[in-house]
Amino acid sequence: MRQASILYFCVGLLALLSETRVRAEDPYRYYTWTVTYGTRTVLDKPQTVILINGQFPGPNIECVTNDNIIVNVTNKLNEPFLITWNGIKQRRTVWQDGVLGTNCPIPPGTSWTYKFQAKDQIGTYNYFPSTTMHRAAGGFGGFNIASRSVIAIPYPIPVGEFTLLVSDWYKAGHQALEKDLDQGKTLPVPDALLINGLSKPASFTGEKGKTYKFRISNVGISTSINFRIQGHTLTLVEVEGAHTIQEKYESLDVHVGQSVAVLVTLQSAVKDYYIVASSRFTKPILTTTAILRYAGSNTPPSLPLPIAPTYHVHWSMKQARTIRLNLTANAARPNPQGSFHYGTIKVDKTFVFANTAEKINGKLRYAVNGRSYVDPSTPLKLADWYNIPGVFSLDSMKTTPVNTPAVLGASVVGTLLHDFVEIVFQNNENTIQSWHLSGTSFYVVGYGDNVWNSTMRKRYNLLDAVSRHTVQVYPTAWTAIFVSLDNKGMWNLRSAIWPRRYLGQQLYIRVWNDERSLFTESDPPPNTLFCGLAKRP
Repeated sequence: MRQASILYFCVGLLALLSETRVRAEDPYRYYTWTVTYGTRTVLDKPQTVILINGQFPGPNIECVTNDNIIVNVTNKLNEPFLITWNGIKQRRTVWQDGVLGTNCPIPPGTSWTYKFQAKDQIGTYNYFPSTTMHRAAGGFGGFNIASRSVIAIPYPIPVGEFTLLVSDWYKAGHQALEKDLDQGKTLPVPDALLINGLSKPASFTGEKGKTYKFRISNVGISTSINFRIQGHTLTLVEVEGAHTIQEKYESLDVHVGQSVAVLVTLQSAVKDYYIVASSRFTKPILTTTAILRYAGSNTPPSLPLPIAPTYHVHWSMKQARTIRLNLTANAARPNPQGSFHYGTIKVDKTFVFANTAEKINGKLRYAVNGRSYVDPSTPLKLADWYNIPGVFSLDSMKTTPVNTPAVLGASVVGTLLHDFVEIVFQNNENTIQSWHLSGTSFYVVGYGDNVWNSTMRKRYNLLDAVSRHTVQVYPTAWTAIFVSLDNKGMWNLRSAIWPRRYLGQQLYIRVWNDERSLFTESDPPPNTLFCGLAKRP
């Protein structure tokens, strides 16, 4: 009898623990997407665009910190296709990053399922196609991660949210753009800007006296934008997952690949107001509008539009320096953002990456430190995991600028897991740059003119630099970042300006240690696609 009682007790305890584990598991969110071509009237002209479930732009993903995201993608295009999740860190799941350095593309007429977790993240992000020039045709959408209810946010909860995806747009289709780039041509200034895929004003309605959160992403392929709302100020509260000091702005620059969240309180007269996005550093300046409508309004918006900032670069650089981290706020975890004292950590390595425009074999290419990236037929990560020779050479490029003509190749820089790295982006060209790093976020510690040298470190912000995944580099200038490489994998460091990436302005950073552990990196998933020299074991 006593043995039976013990047995019943143990079975009951196991059942309780099992139930607790099930209850404690983070929620799953399932999405089934079909990717097709379709026709939409954009700029008063029927054009071929990329649709997700018939939508242009694609559906937004709305989730909560640590949610598990399952997205089944069926590719009904006539060419291979991938989606990348811009700013989602893919903790331990580099296999889900959705770029050609980590994934074989999804063949036409087939499906593939992404499985990843929004691990320890909050904030405003987006997704888009990473293959060829698909991004110029659509296939993009918002990806918003709300805080868990147990984690306080450093501002009153707004009564509603709006997601605004601002893109540049060409009347020529993505295949025509791709053909021009393949022939070594530069792309002209885009034909227009769009908000949420619309060339005619979208409308966002709110109640007077209430505060709303606007999540704004620049999902274009080449154009920085300035965002503003007629008669209202923007209170910046978040940049790509980092809570910021809550400065008020009349307008905000948002560069290619970047995302911000602002609070807007409706405290003006009951009427309609223009929401404006205009291009930065382009001639001519492109402008598009949407409508902020007060509930009950019968009065349309009136001209003039709110004034755009000066064309000069220094206005934008000065504004960028005002965007700082809120040190006392919690992010995805209960510990304050300022508890990671990045400014006191010893730098293990310094990389200086200089972008250049060069001709290789008589055609325009873009390069980094003398290497213009070409995707091998075998993804780098598969080659690395399965020890496939002949795909890439580690440290195949210099980590400081060179004065030799650029060559084609697969560029991989080696680092160790938990290296703390200083990266300087040196831009000697007269056009603005935008750089994105997958798999992590970084601290933007400095901007400056001309050529960086070690004395510039005296000007770094070592206290409250904002943490983000994409950063601009102004013409003939430099930007410096600090990054803790604590996520094992093969991570894409790329120009967010897509024609430049397409023609070679990218590389991969291999974050590695010699231990295979599920605590640092998952094994290839069972549904891994194989291509090139990689064969299913």
